[in-house]
Amino acid sequence: MATVIFLAVFLISTAIHLYASLKQDKKLRNLTKPFILAALLGFYVFTAKHVLLMIILALFFSWLGDVLLMPKGIKWFTAGGISFMISHVFFILGYMNDITFSSMGLLIVIPIAIVFVGLVIYIFSKLKEHLPKPLFYPMLLYLLINGTMNCFALFRLISLPCIATVITCIGAFLFFISDSTLFFVRFKKDGRIKTHFWVMLTYSIGELLIIIGLL
Repeated sequence: MATVIFLAVFLISTAIHLYASLKQDKKLRNLTKPFILAALLGFYVFTAKHVLLMIILALFFSWLGDVLLMPKGIKWFTAGGISFMISHVFFILGYMNDITFSSMGLLIVIPIAIVFVGLVIYIFSKLKEHLPKPLFYPMLLYLLINGTMNCFALFRLISLPCIATVITCIGAFLFFISDSTLFFVRFKKDGRIKTHFWVMLTYSIGELLIIIGLL
């Protein structure tokens, strides 16, 4: 019963938040945002047969990042970014339970890493002129860590190929898309994306798929 309740809260709060994002209703966005990851954390705890502390911490720091990003200002944005960075590290540690590095050679690991490094460099080549100088390298480091989380999701898929690991990989990449989109929404004011709708859509689905894949 608890599983159903937490999943329902997640879906309802996400739906209302996405509506508020489309309408650019900041008050409603701030009201609903904290419920999204809190509900997903509850869903994970009451659904998982073996609850992993690393995943609980990953979800907690994602929730904290959501809360810290709500106020305006570079300091709050930085604090939220640090929290999400920690979240990615805990996701990586959670994935490692299912990764067998001995089954992978450098010919697998290196190309995957190169792809994500290349993606990050391309994204920041488009953002460079729009970013405050003090934030350029911290944001670059952040997205590289997000990319590393994606790499480990792929390593998990290679080590344990199944529908679950595919689902987690899709979720991880949606998380990468969400963060990249957020940077453009926040700092590239002349860009095509004006609202947080796509940021939160890819983020919410991404986090849910990561958890479903881990379950």
